[in-house]
Formats: sequence, C-alpha cells, structure tokens
Amino acid sequence: MKNPILPPDAKQIPYELEKHGDVRIDEYYWMNERDSPDVLAYLEAENRYYEEMTAHTKPLQQKLFEEMKARIKEDDESVPYKYNGYWYYTRFEKGKNYPIYCRRKELMLAPEEILFDNNEMAAGHSYFNQAGYSISENNELAVFGIDTVSRRQYTLQFKNLKTGALYPESIKNTTGSAVWAGDNKTLFYTRKDPQTLRSSQIFKHVLGTDSSEDILVFEEEDETFDVGVFKTKSRDYIFIGSSSTLTTEYLYTEAKGPEFEFEVLQKRTRGLEYSVSHFGEDFYLVTNKDNAINFKLMKTPVSQTAKENWVDVIPHREDTLLEDVEIFEDFLVIEERNDGLNKINVKRWDNTEDYYLPFENETYTAYTGINPDFDTHFLRYSFNSLDTPPSVISFNMVTKEKEVLKEIEVLGGEFDKENYESKRIWAKAKDGVNIPISLVYKKGIQLDGANPVLQYAYGSYGITTDPSFSTSRLSLLDAGFIFAIAHIRGEEYMGRHWYEDGKLLRKMNTFTDFVACSEHLIEAGYTSSKNLYAYGGSAGGLLIGAVINLAPQLYHGVIAAVPFVDVVTTMLDDSIPLTTSEYDEWGNPNDKEYYEYMKSYSPYDQVKVQEYPNILVTTGYHDSQVQYWEPAKWVARLRDKNTADTKIYFNTNMDAGHGGASGRFEALKETAQDYAFLIDLAGKTK
Repeated sequence: MKNPILPPDAKQIPYELEKHGDVRIDEYYWMNERDSPDVLAYLEAENRYYEEMTAHTKPLQQKLFEEMKARIKEDDESVPYKYNGYWYYTRFEKGKNYPIYCRRKELMLAPEEILFDNNEMAAGHSYFNQAGYSISENNELAVFGIDTVSRRQYTLQFKNLKTGALYPESIKNTTGSAVWAGDNKTLFYTRKDPQTLRSSQIFKHVLGTDSSEDILVFEEEDETFDVGVFKTKSRDYIFIGSSSTLTTEYLYTEAKGPEFEFEVLQKRTRGLEYSVSHFGEDFYLVTNKDNAINFKLMKTPVSQTAKENWVDVIPHREDTLLEDVEIFEDFLVIEERNDGLNKINVKRWDNTEDYYLPFENETYTAYTGINPDFDTHFLRYSFNSLDTPPSVISFNMVTKEKEVLKEIEVLGGEFDKENYESKRIWAKAKDGVNIPISLVYKKGIQLDGANPVLQYAYGSYGITTDPSFSTSRLSLLDAGFIFAIAHIRGEEYMGRHWYEDGKLLRKMNTFTDFVACSEHLIEAGYTSSKNLYAYGGSAGGLLIGAVINLAPQLYHGVIAAVPFVDVVTTMLDDSIPLTTSEYDEWGNPNDKEYYEYMKSYSPYDQVKVQEYPNILVTTGYHDSQVQYWEPAKWVARLRDKNTADTKIYFNTNMDAGHGGASGRFEALKETAQDYAFLIDLAGKTK
C-alpha cells in the first residue's frame, strides 16, 4: 500500500508577544526570517506538497489554461487616444506575454513608433512590470519605471524618443511614475522609504544629471500619510498630493516654471478630504467639506485657494456618492453612484442641458475613460457587466449619438452572451441592513441547492468591487458554477456610509455581512454548504480568514490569495510596509481598545480547534503589501488546529509579489490553478 503524502511539519518555537498586559504566543514567529535556510526549506516543502497533492488536476489546469487563453485575442490593440499631437495605444502580439507601447503622429495612418516593447525588456527576468510612462511636452523624451523583483520598488529610466537611446542615469526606489515640467528637462518623482516602502518624498530631477544631485522638494513626515505627484489635465499645474485614510492636502506650482515654488492649496485639516482639477481660472474640488459624507463638487479661484473661498458647484446629496468629475469646455461630466449603480451625468456649463447616460441593465459597470482634451464634444466611456464584454464608447454630448469604438472579442467560438444571465439580489445582514449580491450564471439553473457557487468580496478601504466581465470566469460558469459578488460593508457600493460602517471598530460588519450573504444563497436555493465556495485576496484574504473562523460550516472550500491575516502583529510593527499609513483603516493597536477589537477578528489569532473547510492559500515571496510569513504562519496554525479531514494547501510563487505572476499568460496559469482546485472539489471535472 502506498504511503500517504503528509503535509510539511512546521516546527513550533513559542515566542511571546506582549501588549497592554496581554500575552500572545506565536509558535511560528520564526517564519518572518526572510531568506533564512529554515524558512526557504519550509516554503519549498509546502510547494512540493501542493504540487504532489494537486498532481491529479494537472490535466484540468492545462485544459482550463488553454480554453482561457483561446478566448483572448492574442494580437490585440487598445483604442487609441490623442494627446499633444500623437495617437497613443498599446498592442499585444500573438504568443507574447507583454504589451508593446506605441504612438503615431497626428494620424493613425502615420508610421508607427514603438516606445517600449516589454517583451524585449522582460528578457532574462522571471518577473517584469513597467509602471506606465510619461512623455515630455516637446514629445521627444520619456520617463518610465521598471520593477523586476515584484516589490513595487521601481527604477526610473529615461529614453530619447528621437534616437531610441536610453540616458545613462537611473533613479532607484520610486513609485514608478514621474511628471515632466514644461521646460522638457525638469521632472518630479516620488521616492519610497526603503524599509517601510511608504511613498514619503518628492524630488526634482534635471535630465542629464546624476540622481545624487536631485533636490528634495517635499517630505511627508507624518507616517500615516503617503505622497504622490501629478500634472493637471490642463497641463498648467503640477500638484503634490499628500493623503491618509481620512485627510488630504495638496501643494501646487505652475508647470512651466522656472522656479517651481510649491504653495499649499488648503492646509490639511483632519477629516477633510479633497481631490483637485483645474479649468480656466478655477480649481475644482471633489470634497467632503461641510460634512458632505457622499462628497460634493466645489470650486475656488486659482488666486484664492483656502477653503473659506470654496463655493458649491454640485451640492451634497444624501443618496448619491459623487466619485469623480471630467471637465470639458462646454460640459461637466459627473461620475456618481446611486443605489449601488454607476451613473454618468452630463451637464452644460450654461445649465441648458442636464441628463444621464442611459444604462438599462440590472447590474453593470460604467466609467469614463481617457479624455485628455477640453475642447471636444466627445466623451469616451466604458461599459460592461457580468455577462456583457467590455466596450469603449465615444458619446457625442451634443447630439447624444454614440459609437462603439471597440468591444472586447471573446474568441474560441463558444461564447454567446444570451447563454448567461446576471441579476442582483439582496440578503439581510445581522443588524437588519440589506446587502446587495450580484450574480451571473448559465441560464436554466434550478434553485435546488445543487449548484456550486463561488462567492467573492473584498470589503476594505472603500474599494468597490463592481460587477464586471471576465473571459477567464467563463470556465467556471461553463462548469456549472454561479459567481456571486457580495457587496459588503467596507466598500462604497451603497455610498460613503457603507465604507464607514465596515472599518475601525465596525470592521466586524464586513465579515458578518459576507456570512449573511452566504446564508441567503443557501436559503434561497442557489447552493448548499456542500457546494458553496469563497474567494478573497489581500484584505479580501483577511475577510476569508475571519469568515472561516466564524462560520466554517457554511463552506466546502475557500481560496485566500496574498491574505492579510496576522492583523495585530503586523499593525504593531511600524517597520512593515503600509502599517502606520493604515491606522485610520484598522485602528492603532497601541490603543488598547483597538488592540482588543483587532484581536477579536484577526484570523491568525482566532484560529481554534474546529473543523475547517478545504483551503488553498497563495502568496508571493516578494510581496510588499502582505509579507509572505503571514499566510505561511496561518496555514501552519490552521493545520495544527483543524479537526476535519480536509485539504489545506499553501503555494508560494518565489518570483512574484502582491499582484502575482507578470505576463498575461503566466497570470492565466495561476487562475487555472485556482479554478482547478474549485472544480475538483465540486466534482465538476468531467
């Protein structure tokens, strides 16, 4: 008889962690010793165990990968947009992993200029990512950021677009983005703290000089804030933005220089948030000033920017979240969210017209696209839904005529949107609040509890998961799965209050909302506990960890990707990336009240002796957002406490970080692995 394959036996070395008189014992604390032989050996053993235990799904993984790849148009091209005399677009070539960034002068019939071929640039690297690029005002120079480690620490490089030559200088440890001034030689960029990776400094660089000579323009000393730099749509101003979870502050200077002396638009005031645009003689501000919890639009003269000069343009509305604006010469376009749904409102500045773009679906995603020009009547926006592929649309704001510039093609010959159905249902939360759930499935399902359901949510930072289309997800739907997005509190799906009710000392709502959605899906006959699966990544991995501690009996299997699960320990360690900047999201555990509340839901701290469902945990060794040791420790403790005969797998991508593998095909392979785990558990492999 063949010996059973046993999981790695993680050694236990008790380590005391004391705070507020409370002592926690972390028997796997040793795993945070990055690059130590013991840690590497353990991670490699876990990867071998995962490979051995899932070897029988390799044919399924390959099948899924091939069908997902077959749906993608490999020689694809984005819709071009015109900026400063050039048409810019991105294209892919058949069989290649990475994009090629291109442009054409004045007309799309002009010769193509290849700015960056990421396929050539990625050669020799196991991971590669370019963080976009910025073009100088004279169209002759480009600055771009490269990451070959997956720690989101980008090296800036410079390229002469006339000759194709790279400049000798480079700047390490940046966010990857930079802004050119109007003189075509000066640029501003953001540098990161090398330990915490917090974006903390803005530097000025002059092309042709060594980065050691760069001048520090601004340093954010408050560890709860991050900084960035951008140029306005008008190209007249350069802004430095400093922001925390609750507060923002902007400094600005004229982009043309030559002095580049930055002034404060409005001094930071705790709780005051605003974003800024420029048009004519005014700055326009999307802000929560005057207790506008769902935000409103205000404006102020460029010459008088303090908040006492701000006046309303779009007043605050209790039932509508104002998310963003797009400014044109004759029109103001407002992106809103009402009853959870995206709305695009078009207004003439002279108030002669005011209308909404018509969207008839029950649940969908719509947002404005790239609109670099003021003097145009054409608005570019995008639309898709769970059963409708994305399209890019040009809309004439005068005639109200629209032209579909591109709809994503789903190749393979098997997709027909008429075979699928999407809808929105509502679950009742623990405290009586109605929680929306967006669903998509193949038509003809029976509500008999036999359907496998994959329930997804994120639920933090006010980041909303809109119901959008996925070609990869079709493989799950075609295997008989229902896909459900739980729009839980902690997001902003139902407005800003939806976020406020799912953070800090109300964070538990996020987890109980998810459980309530699961219970509703079961009670309504969509699935059963034997057929329900859950997925979440990063802060969504925290969600999954908390939920399987609270209600493990509801799920047959879960996937937690790069999960943030050791909440208390991480939030007490201010040397770890993101910790101090997130006190306003999770709370500061140096305060006993927050410490005790965090501990009450922290997945790692709340693992107990009980039956857990089947679990797949994935991470990246170079993850800058959630360190690899959090999921590693969590898996070891789950295995030690689990009393059920269920599978617990842990897979570490030793070449990747928080976003997983680079390259479109490598990323598909990771998705195929996840889907194979679910389909195999559901018995839908045939």
